[in-house]
Amino acid sequence: MALIPPFFIDCVVAIGTQNEKGEKQWIGTGFLVGKHNKDITGQEKRYHTFLITNKHVIADVKSIIVRFNPKGNEPAKDYTIDLTNKASLSIAEHPTPEIDVVAIYINPSVLNRDQARFAFFKLDEHALYLSDMKEQSVSEGDFVYVLGFPMGIVAPDRQYVIIRSGVIARLRDVVDQKSREFLIDANVFPGNSGGPVILKPEFVKIDKTSSHKNASLIGIITSYVTYRDVAISQQTNQPRVIFEENSGLAVVVPADFIRETVEEAFKDLVKKASQQKSKP
Repeated sequence: MALIPPFFIDCVVAIGTQNEKGEKQWIGTGFLVGKHNKDITGQEKRYHTFLITNKHVIADVKSIIVRFNPKGNEPAKDYTIDLTNKASLSIAEHPTPEIDVVAIYINPSVLNRDQARFAFFKLDEHALYLSDMKEQSVSEGDFVYVLGFPMGIVAPDRQYVIIRSGVIARLRDVVDQKSREFLIDANVFPGNSGGPVILKPEFVKIDKTSSHKNASLIGIITSYVTYRDVAISQQTNQPRVIFEENSGLAVVVPADFIRETVEEAFKDLVKKASQQKSKP
């Protein structure tokens, strides 16, 4: 029995950079989401597709590589996104500087043409927002999965997502609107940044709470929480070396802010489309 829908895995991509020698370095994780838009008849659901990752993953780089597996057995294909091409690139950061989310419009027709294997989280169906989490009694101790590419572990010719499990460690401060982030107890490392966090479906519940019948996107990894370990000199009894260690806690930005960032990117997409139409 699969607890994560297989297509969730196809939503996740490795993000990398390439130096002048053509050498690739995998620096983070991203995932695709779809923003729902009705067609003119109002009968059919249509989606615009966006790549989601952290602001800090793409900061200070001029371009990124996004890797997709093919539907067949061929090697994966890497697509370059020129972040300096502001004229044609529809991209938006969350307007609040402290919220570490960025959205980039992706044209799925290119991926379909190349027979790429991909999917996206539908923001109106597959995401769970804070109001939903409160209504469904999501709380500390509930199980989650983290999907991504820790430590840049990406195969030479394919990408295979690494999935790790954890639990929600602190959530009430976000539900009470005292914080914009919540904590999970899960081992994440450099390379996990920008990866999705999935709430595990649960059919067992205690009295006066709800069960979680579906796996749902609840947020995006931004970092792990560090602690400082100090080495003391036995001779002087003074600190000599300070180590910064991974505490095992990770910071997650809720899905609400992913949706808000996508809305900003969609506005930019509509604006650029309008400008193109107005050109003679």
